[in-house]
Amino acid sequence: MRLSSDLAAVVTGGASGLGRATVERLRAEGVKVAIFDRDEERGVVTASELGATFCKVDVTSDDSVDAGFAAARRANGQERILVNCAGIGSAMKTASRSKETGEIKHFPLEIFNLTIQINLVGTFRCVAKSAAGMLTLDPLDESGERGAMVMTASVAAEDGQMGQAAYSASKGGVVGMTLPIARDLSGEGIRINTILPGIFETPLMLGAPEKVKQALAASVPFPKRLGNPQEYASLALEMIRNPYFNGEDVRLDGAIRMGLR
Repeated sequence: MRLSSDLAAVVTGGASGLGRATVERLRAEGVKVAIFDRDEERGVVTASELGATFCKVDVTSDDSVDAGFAAARRANGQERILVNCAGIGSAMKTASRSKETGEIKHFPLEIFNLTIQINLVGTFRCVAKSAAGMLTLDPLDESGERGAMVMTASVAAEDGQMGQAAYSASKGGVVGMTLPIARDLSGEGIRINTILPGIFETPLMLGAPEKVKQALAASVPFPKRLGNPQEYASLALEMIRNPYFNGEDVRLDGAIRMGLR
């Protein structure tokens, strides 16, 4: 797909981190972009800085997502590009015993459910609703392509560490649905791919102690540093541009394989 000002895109979680970097790259290509994010304050600022449209959206809510797509399409037209970056993390052992008191506790099921609802169900909700909108468009060319989508999983989908049962399950689900969705939409000319990022310089990671960040960077085989969100955005744009890129799950991690903890 040739990127230009004739195209519209939606980026979920676009107010910061990987999403913001993707918005920035799409805008540099002239694409009209709508940012979906729960953080209204940061979203408004980001949209103003990058020349995008902000829509306050909670991906766990049908009504909120419907309203977001309606607003984005009023502003920019029907999107042909969707990049899903909205997500949360959670870390706690399935069950554990306190070394100090001996108290036994288990992973709170409400947090497990919320992680699945945002990372997996929220991603699918946006994909399904965006794809339905893309079906109303004429193909872009003789190949029949109507649109392209990118989902965000994590290396935790394959190398889940201690305490990551909920997070790994949510991201593993994203990987697992990539090929079936690609097959579902193949007759309509809509492609979808998934990126599995490793350890990236996101706002959450940048808030970690310097010693922690240095240790994580040293654990990456090469290059020995944290990933730059622009590197994620570069791969996302390649997945959108390349017409033969479809149904793939690609690790972007400097060859890291996560250890036990």
